Amino acid sequence: MQTEKVVDYIVNWLKDYATNAGMKGFVIGISGGIDSAVTSTLCAKTGLPLLCLEMPIHQAPSQVSRALNHIDWLKNHFNQVNMTQVNLTPVFDSLIDALPAVENEEERFMSLANTRARLRMTTLYYFAALEKYLVAGTGNKVEDFGVGFYTKYGDGGVDLSPIADLLKTQVYNIAEYLGIHQEIIEAAPTDGLWGDDRTDEDQIGASYPELEWAMQMDGENKNPEDFTGREQDVFKIFRRYNRANKHKMNPIPICNIPNDLL
Repeated sequence: MQTEKVVDYIVNWLKDYATNAGMKGFVIGISGGIDSAVTSTLCAKTGLPLLCLEMPIHQAPSQVSRALNHIDWLKNHFNQVNMTQVNLTPVFDSLIDALPAVENEEERFMSLANTRARLRMTTLYYFAALEKYLVAGTGNKVEDFGVGFYTKYGDGGVDLSPIADLLKTQVYNIAEYLGIHQEIIEAAPTDGLWGDDRTDEDQIGASYPELEWAMQMDGENKNPEDFTGREQDVFKIFRRYNRANKHKMNPIPICNIPNDLL
């Protein structure tokens, strides 16, 4: 990958899109992870205003610390960067109290994890509307189009996706080029939706390099029977997530009414 040229291309694409849309700048949620760090830096490099939101919901201190350190780094390098910290923990807890109890606590736990992402999306669009900004997405190619590892109408609810055509390993290459803090580069990827230290690999069962390989093999129309051992396991994991999450990656289905009924 020609990293410098890719960076310039994305920065110009972001600036052109915002200008043509008549929008003033960007707003982005900063999680302390690699994807939001890279995306926010690319947005900042456009020279347009950038609002960084840090939105903890029972967040691990290490995630909050990395997020705040990155925002400070951005503000030191780019004059047009501002930040707002919105503590969504009380909002989340109040919502839990307002919801009826359920018998299956495991299903409730999963639903509430996705609710965290949707509360953050709502907050991002609140500020976007106030400032006439675009909500910048942080999903990469493997998450958005491979395994669908994001929350529908949560972190998947954005105005534009600057790094969605980049594999996770390519995002790391760009992070190194941009000078992103080493603590972010070295941190294990996590969606931060559980209030514990579980990583993306813990949840999925495969690392991002493994998933990238499986995504490539799937594109070559390979089948699980073509592999053995760990490769077969990884390929099956990829296929399982890819099929289960098609509802996220495909356009919303429309019930087209026959003309003779209209």
